[in-house]
Amino acid sequence: MAELDPSSFASPADHLTQHLYLRCRVDFGSRALRGTAALTVRAERDGLRCLVLDTKDLQIHKVAVNGQEAKFALGQRHSFKGTPLEITFPFELRRGQDVIVETSFETSPKSSALQWLTPEQTSGKKHPFLFSQCQAIHCRAILPCQDTPSVKLTYYAEVSVPKELVALMSANRDGEMPDPEDSNRKIYRFSQKVPIPCYLIAFVVGALESRQIGPRTLVWAEKELVDKSAYEFAETEAMLKTAEDLAGPYVWGQYDLLVLPPSFPYGGMENPCLTFVTPTLLAGDRSLSNVIAHEISHSWTGNLVTNKTWEHFWLNEGHTVYLERRIGGRLFGEQFRHFQALGGWRELQNTINTLGDTSPFTNLIPKLNEVDPDVAYSPVPYEKGFALLFYLEQLLGGPDVFIGFLKAYIQQFAYKSAVTEDWKKFLYSYFKDKVDVLNKVDWNAWMHTPGMPPVKPTYDMTLSNACVALSQRWTKAKESDLSSFSSADLKDLSSHQLIEFLALLLLEAPLPVSHVKRMQEVYNFNAVNNSEIRFRWLRLCIQAKWEEAIPLALKMATEQGRMKFTRPLFRDLYNFEKSCDQAVSSFMQHRARMHPVAAMLVAKDLKVGQGQTA
Repeated sequence: MAELDPSSFASPADHLTQHLYLRCRVDFGSRALRGTAALTVRAERDGLRCLVLDTKDLQIHKVAVNGQEAKFALGQRHSFKGTPLEITFPFELRRGQDVIVETSFETSPKSSALQWLTPEQTSGKKHPFLFSQCQAIHCRAILPCQDTPSVKLTYYAEVSVPKELVALMSANRDGEMPDPEDSNRKIYRFSQKVPIPCYLIAFVVGALESRQIGPRTLVWAEKELVDKSAYEFAETEAMLKTAEDLAGPYVWGQYDLLVLPPSFPYGGMENPCLTFVTPTLLAGDRSLSNVIAHEISHSWTGNLVTNKTWEHFWLNEGHTVYLERRIGGRLFGEQFRHFQALGGWRELQNTINTLGDTSPFTNLIPKLNEVDPDVAYSPVPYEKGFALLFYLEQLLGGPDVFIGFLKAYIQQFAYKSAVTEDWKKFLYSYFKDKVDVLNKVDWNAWMHTPGMPPVKPTYDMTLSNACVALSQRWTKAKESDLSSFSSADLKDLSSHQLIEFLALLLLEAPLPVSHVKRMQEVYNFNAVNNSEIRFRWLRLCIQAKWEEAIPLALKMATEQGRMKFTRPLFRDLYNFEKSCDQAVSSFMQHRARMHPVAAMLVAKDLKVGQGQTA
């Protein structure tokens, strides 16, 4: 039985999209994409007369099937799934028959997939900027499609943009030419020959420059950031080679990186051939490059083998975190891998403390009937998923044995989509001599029960012990002990260990104000630019109710839009009576400049109505 995708109107059991030929024009004046999307669709059974596609806030001007005009109707609008587009074919399809369904469409200025930035919102301040973010279910807000990860397609695209700007997509570049219809514009061409789910279709248009940082890697950014970015991500090729060694050949050709403006809502997005990343990774010391290892790993787990529905998102993310940490282990040592793994366990504890240990969103496999995947999104699929794989690695014979399984799993399901049951069946067949061990795993507790996992894996504590010791000194310190702390406490700690030290303090009851004041005196965390350290430090200050930190926390919450930072900072500010009103008014002031998904979720966090504006 085909697994139905509760987040899509499309019915892949009837039709499967094979290919997309997209032609569109990017119009900054009206904040719209206009064009045609020609889908090559294959009938999966006989006697088909109609096709349902996902759309959201799109205008549909015309539909043609194999060149003949076709009747179409937009169904009832759903709060987050958008509106089904029902197309009636001018003729009946038989099983295995391909047709080309071409729709003329226009996006809305409020498309949830697109963020249009004014020149003032960019580093260069001269030109506007556009980027897309389709994961999980926003591709339908760009073009009509079967917007479910159970369907994979290749694509070819031609994008017309103002000639002073550069367009890039999640595909290999296929040249550019003047736009024959407008001498002020040019057309960029792109080709993606590996079948991908729609959520991996991505665009960016801006005043971009590139630097070569490896044999198959350019880093793209506005010119103000491009050299800094090239330095920060210089380890990319080493990570790619390590990933190939662990997971098999890299099939995508190019692996470019794009550094976006600060409002980009995620740490990174694994768009094929062109990973999107947040500028908050630019620490200056390459210490946050694990996000690049994560996005590289998605080239195998997520992009090559894909979760069939968003309920099985852990198949994408848990395996990707596992691979990311294996890459880190190869490059920086096995103790470092265990240290990162333990940090992930604490991140999971922190998330479950926030969501509540009975929240259905803390299940490894949540039910998403009538649930917006953006609202369900959290570190749970990443870290609970990783913890399960790390636990299985320890149960089944160690890292070398387990990577054999992972490589075989990727080969088995490459170019396909899978659900957890497929993964589990394959695990049992691969380890057929260890079925008795696998049967001892409490699968129901891991997969379908909220809260922390039933078992904690074993972690090498070498790099963590110093963080634990220092955090305990602070939590146990009385007023009279504060003079015993000095800047020397940190002299042997890496930035990774500082992050862990602060993360441990966040799992405890809030510190007294006297303690955070002293911490600032001796460690001067306010002067640290590493975003992961700064974020945890400011949360610690606000939770300790230190009023002097309010402007700093508001500044970090609003001057970048990465939801991992912005949402918890706004929530902490909202929960502190001295900054509650400021948090709301500051959000209202910045809302129009925020990414649409980030704005929607922060509004929920601050209990602000969707219609309210400053």
